[in-house]
Order: sequence, then C-alpha cells, then structure tokens
Amino acid sequence: MSKLGVVEDTLFIPMLGRIYASEHCPQILYDKKALELKNKLPSDLIEQNMQNQYTLLASASRSANMDRFIRSFLERRPNGVIVQLGCGLETTYYRCDNGRTRWYAVDLPHVIEYRRGLLPEPEREFYISGDVFAKDWLKKVRNDVLDAPILVTAGGLFHYFEEHKVIALLRMIGQFRNIEVVFDTVNRKGMAMMQKKYMKQVGHADAQMFFYVDSAEELAAKIRGNVKVISEESYYRHIPRNGLNLSTRLSMGVSDCLCMVKMIHLKL
Repeated sequence: MSKLGVVEDTLFIPMLGRIYASEHCPQILYDKKALELKNKLPSDLIEQNMQNQYTLLASASRSANMDRFIRSFLERRPNGVIVQLGCGLETTYYRCDNGRTRWYAVDLPHVIEYRRGLLPEPEREFYISGDVFAKDWLKKVRNDVLDAPILVTAGGLFHYFEEHKVIALLRMIGQFRNIEVVFDTVNRKGMAMMQKKYMKQVGHADAQMFFYVDSAEELAAKIRGNVKVISEESYYRHIPRNGLNLSTRLSMGVSDCLCMVKMIHLKL
C-alpha cells in the first residue's frame, strides 16, 4: 500500500469518527467495515487521536446524514446511481448498497491508490482517479449509465474551496441533467467556529476554509438555471443524542439552533 503524506492524514479523521461511533454510539452510526479496517490503519493515528467526543461524532454524523439521503434517493429511484466526490476512505457502499445500484467513488489519484489498497473495489463500486472539479468523471459516469438518475454526494469537501469554484462545479454537474446533489456545509458563523475550534481539535488548525452557505435559496440563485432546493436542514436534526456527554449535546444543540452546520440537497 502506498504511503500518504502528512496532509493526507485528514483522510483518517472521518474513519476515526465512524470507528468511535460504531464502538460507543451505534445509535448514531454502526459501520462494520470501518471496524474491520481499524487494525489496518496506521497505529499511531489511533494512539495519538486527540479528538473529543463532539468532533468524532461530527464526522460520524456526516456519514449518518449522507446514508439517510442515499437510502431515501434509492427508495425513490431504485435504478439510481450514486457518485461520491472526494470519497477518501468512506465506506458508504457497505452500509447502503441495495444489491443493484452502481456506485462511483471519485478522488485524487494518490488517494484512490491508497483507498484501493485498503478497500479493493467491490462488485458494483467503481473508482475514478481525477480532479472532482474537472468534467472527466462526469462524462465517464454519464456514458456508463446514460439516462439513469444520479445522486452526487460531497461530504466534507466544499469548505476548502472558494465559492466561485464550487458554483462552477455545480453548474457543470447541472448540464448533465437528471442529477441531484447533497452536501454538508456551514454558514458564516459555522465557518468561524470550524476554523477556530474544530480544525484545531482534529489537528489541522492551518487548513484554509472558504465556502459557506447562509441560504440554500441564495446559492441556487447564484448557480442559476432550474436549480431546486429539495431540502436545507440543520446537521444534527436526525442524530440521536441519548447517552452522549453533556458538552457534546450542548455543542450539537447550539450548532442546530444557529444553523451553523447543515445539509443541503439540490436538484440540478
């Protein structure tokens, strides 16, 4: 398996969150595949993990939220296709596959190479190496599945890019029709809090963050075309909080009260 540089250890943050939730808070997320992979991760990552319960569960909550949107989409569109942008080491396929869907996982070449070593391609999940902001992955998927409805997910991805770049990507995706997109994002307050506390807690205080959304309708207007906001909801709305530390429950409550972090679902 190829080695990753220091920067790419951000790949492991969501995995550590899923492992923690599976072991301590399975009511939020249970990820059998993540638990199977625990002993294959760099041992110092597990030992030196300085995250608190809230940041660990923030990662697990993203996966739980994405799972909910994916399952709902596949119930509505059983012939639908799932594309995960910036897939990292996500194991959604193993939690949500319905036995017939085609899945695509898109990320940078060295990430896909590392992913392949840890998670060899399963029966109906196809890995695509490349830039998520370039059109190549989209052409490949559309050529493969022609008119099938597609749900594109982008978990923990857009924060790190400037607004014009994210809008250009969403416009590009919209050109290929019959596509929905779901992603997590922050509002202006959430951006400040993430940079101040969350990234510091997970060991990446120097990570630059740019993109935030105060209003999904305003974002849709910027994308232009016939963009429809299907939903805009607070991040922890569907996350069970029973049994969690008081500080974690308070942090989740404040986040939702101020809509600091949210899930947005668009029809492009």
